[in-house]
Amino acid sequence: MSLRSRLIVIFVLATLVPLAVIVTISISLLRHSLSLATTRDLDDISTSLQKTGHELFQRTAESLKKDASAGRVKPTIYAAADRKTWPQAVEEFASGDDSDLAVLGGPNGDETDYLIRHGDDVWMYRAPLNGVEMTRIKAQYAHARDVVDKANGRNLRRVYVYILVVLSAVTWVIALVVLVFWAHRISRPIRQLTDGISAVAAGDLEHRVEFSRPDEIGTAIAAFNHMTHQLHDSRERLVYMARLESWQALARKMAHEVKNSLTPIRLTMEEMSARFSGRETEFVQQASQIVVDEVMALERRVRAFAEFSSEPAVRPKELDLNSLLQERIGFLKTAHPEVAYNVRLAENCPYAVADEDLVKGMLTNLLENAAHAARAGGMVLGLTKAVNGKVAIEVHDSGPGLSPQVRRSLFEPTISFKPGGMGLGLSIARRSAVLSGGDIELINGELGGAGFRVLLPRS
Repeated sequence: MSLRSRLIVIFVLATLVPLAVIVTISISLLRHSLSLATTRDLDDISTSLQKTGHELFQRTAESLKKDASAGRVKPTIYAAADRKTWPQAVEEFASGDDSDLAVLGGPNGDETDYLIRHGDDVWMYRAPLNGVEMTRIKAQYAHARDVVDKANGRNLRRVYVYILVVLSAVTWVIALVVLVFWAHRISRPIRQLTDGISAVAAGDLEHRVEFSRPDEIGTAIAAFNHMTHQLHDSRERLVYMARLESWQALARKMAHEVKNSLTPIRLTMEEMSARFSGRETEFVQQASQIVVDEVMALERRVRAFAEFSSEPAVRPKELDLNSLLQERIGFLKTAHPEVAYNVRLAENCPYAVADEDLVKGMLTNLLENAAHAARAGGMVLGLTKAVNGKVAIEVHDSGPGLSPQVRRSLFEPTISFKPGGMGLGLSIARRSAVLSGGDIELINGELGGAGFRVLLPRS
């Protein structure tokens, strides 16, 4: 199961059970809270209140009738002659057919009025309801009945439970969608990293994982890319050193064969000695020149091959590359006065750890090659900088640059692109860099020509 699927399953298991418990508790509390004041209770209370008010009114009216019959209360007499000024309740009673009638009276319905006919006149007896406001009771009863009627049209408990379940489900689905999105964001770079590891295991050391994350996954991907870069460089150096060993074996063989070339030289000198006479001075001079030229050529070849085939002792120490570069350029200025040298040194440049003699040999070779490429009136630039945790010295020239064919075989031994060259200088220089824990790489020149970068481990 993939990481994304595991995250989703864990989320579902970790949220469904607590969510079900929360919904169950919420529904239980909701039902309990709704049971504290249900519409049924409100209906019962309002009905009882109505009955109580009606019963109070009836008893008060009966008592008032008895008192009126016994003459214990005095009536208010509304004469027919003053009918225009009668209250509305009296006028309505007079217009009806009832001989007597009990109605609510008072400003708030807190009194009982007993109306009785006496001819065309109306007598009204009044008794209080002991502070009970029947008008207010009627309004409250009407409001309660309205609430009950509306509640009967719907089930509040069911609605509340439905809303709660729907809101919970929507919230959970939104959380699940967010989790799926983040699971994809988390698992995608991990899958890319896994694919990258598989590619590296298959031998593709140039594989890189694209990323733009500042978190721990981005740090892991950056470390992976750095590791593959280091592995690629290490493999290149190992391959180069393995090929170099083959070339060194060939160089030792060639040095041995060169010694055999001394035999004809010796025979020539013996012939010169046997045939020397005053008449043959010209022959002696020609033969001597041949010997001198051959010996000098052999010496150069023997020295070059001997240096190339030998493994120098490496004695690393801390080196100030700024001072070392200035020293080499100052040393070569006198040998190439026709070339302008510029120096650009990094401030607070870290010290490098390498063999001083090997570094001097590398710089001498690169600066000499740059001077030959720049030619008279040209320019050579030397600079120092820190690159990817290492210290670098770069040499640039204003020459014509290098063709793609030359670039592919630049560090191959026995290949030279300048007159009189043996083709071993750059091979020896790169071998020295590799032995020092670094390397030499070809870069884009800042002056329009070639550019070389010597990478060395920093202190």
